[in-house]
Amino acid sequence: MSKAAKNARRVFTGVDASGPVPVEYRFSHARNGNRHLVVVFANSGAPDDYGMSGGVLDKVRSNILWIRDSFDGANSFYLCQGMDFGIEQSVAGLIARVMSALSLTPDECTMIGSSGGGSAALWFGLKYGYRNIVSSVPEFLIGTYVTEALADTARLMMGEVTEEKVRFLDSVLPDLVRSRPNPTANIYLISSPQDEQFTRQVEPFLALLQGYAHFNFIFNDSSLVAGHPKVVAHNVPVIMGLLNLLVDGISPVIGGVRYGYEEPERDTAGIEAYLSATSQVRGVDFPAPVVLMPAAEERLPAHAVRFVGSAPRAVRVSIWENGKFQGSPAVAPDGSWTWLRDKPWGKGRHVVRLFGVDANNFHSERSEVVFTVADPVDAQDPVSVPAQPLALTVTSPGAHQQVPGPVARFAGFAPGAVRVEFQEAGVSLGACPVMADGSWAWESNWAWNEGQHFVEAVAVGAGGNASAWISVPFAVAGSYTVPVPGGYPGARH
Repeated sequence: MSKAAKNARRVFTGVDASGPVPVEYRFSHARNGNRHLVVVFANSGAPDDYGMSGGVLDKVRSNILWIRDSFDGANSFYLCQGMDFGIEQSVAGLIARVMSALSLTPDECTMIGSSGGGSAALWFGLKYGYRNIVSSVPEFLIGTYVTEALADTARLMMGEVTEEKVRFLDSVLPDLVRSRPNPTANIYLISSPQDEQFTRQVEPFLALLQGYAHFNFIFNDSSLVAGHPKVVAHNVPVIMGLLNLLVDGISPVIGGVRYGYEEPERDTAGIEAYLSATSQVRGVDFPAPVVLMPAAEERLPAHAVRFVGSAPRAVRVSIWENGKFQGSPAVAPDGSWTWLRDKPWGKGRHVVRLFGVDANNFHSERSEVVFTVADPVDAQDPVSVPAQPLALTVTSPGAHQQVPGPVARFAGFAPGAVRVEFQEAGVSLGACPVMADGSWAWESNWAWNEGQHFVEAVAVGAGGNASAWISVPFAVAGSYTVPVPGGYPGARH
């Protein structure tokens, strides 16, 4: 086993939907029963909106809770959306529930983060009474910062960006610090004159922290780094050094300390119950995707590995091999999906795993498909011989036919094909299998909008070969009531 694999931590993913806004998180158990919780807040450049991920904290002995800062596709400083602070309430609730599930107190918790994550560490650490706060190059004037540097974040947090809203967001963190809600917190603020944000976003507010009994200012005066992103990265070793001390109960101030906090036989039932209740994987009522193609253990040419299947309740399918992301095709309203990788597969045996993702980013259980890509030596095998061209015939509806609605039914023939796919205006509508006699039939599970439609269809063979696209112009009569407003995604209104 490699050293990296030995040190890697098992990470659980979940969504806490107890508050006004669902919050995604990752959690890793402490080593040897350590009695501490580290909460990690992300900056705007963090991978996948999780701070200090990718193994940075693998050697930290405590429990670790990473909280994702992604709401409607943008960061929020963990505070608000459209000036509604439901995000803050939800994040605070998540931290409190994890702490309670671990049977910990606020004195056994550390909040850490850099940049926007550093602002969040100060906010939640001070407002909610957590003992330790490690904040690297935070922004105090949040409204000004997001308006000037993070346009998507500004729109998410404020809705319409106005001077009044900017001023209000500029005031929330300084006013909180000034009110001293947690005066005995161990605060470690790390900054640098090499950071262009220092003179405007940090230095003017240091005086507000002087009244805290255990405020520590760590000044990174290295001339080897310049600019906010590089300073953020350069401060990570300092954060790690502090973190290991704080986790062990040692805060670098004058006074008595207790070392250890280890309980190897501690009861983990509480946190296990919480992780189970908020797990991102919803296997019980969210079935795993079904893979119709490739068939199990099928041999295929490198350029003709097309995936076809169904994924009820999902909006997309996430596809992985050897822990590496491969693609995420959308799921049509009827549950069908197809995917063809944009580069050929390497020769040999492939084990591909996939899961469905619903509109709330919950995951299904995993499916697995195993296939083999033939190498050049097998080029003469019958499986690798280029497939013959396919022909597709649509018998219903006829060209420019008016169908009664609300559901249109398509039928025809495609000898030698395994399925027929449908789209309109570039939007995938679904697919259907082809019977042994070459016949096929498909109808939607939604009501079509009244008026003209222009659907395209294509037949696909087992080797990935396809027929020419066929256009099917038709009209839907309007003498019915549409039961589903808007029809299928992409339908005309």
